[in-house]
Amino acid sequence: MFNDIGALEVVTLVVLAVLVFGPEKLPKVIQDVTRTIRKIREFSDSAKQDIRNELGPEFKDFEFEDLNPKTFIRKQLDNDELGLKEIRNGFDLKKEMAELTDAVHGRESESSSASPSSSSSGSGGSVDMTKKREKLELEERPPYDLDAT
Repeated sequence: MFNDIGALEVVTLVVLAVLVFGPEKLPKVIQDVTRTIRKIREFSDSAKQDIRNELGPEFKDFEFEDLNPKTFIRKQLDNDELGLKEIRNGFDLKKEMAELTDAVHGRESESSSASPSSSSSGSGGSVDMTKKREKLELEERPPYDLDAT
């Protein structure tokens, strides 16, 4: 429960508790706090059990932590009944995004630039690319609608 509290923090809390409540009232306060925490846990456990009973026998292994979206997705990816690992491993997002970026900017991808027919030398290649880009921009530009603005 208190995994992230260090020794110095515990000592500080104890000193503050002694200063606020006093040494004679501190044991009573600690008992009251632990009793309250225990009642809250019992209430939470009984509420969870009531919900499981109301859901029926098909939800016996239902865990409330699964309602957290991150936990739910992690469990479903680990389950792999749908073959998601195979799909995930076969899809290289970085490569796909690089190819898409190259296509948008009018550059040739690495695989097509490696072939001898697509390579061009000198400044003539850049002029051709500029002309191709201008032509694509004119062809793919959507019509301007005055009524929409």
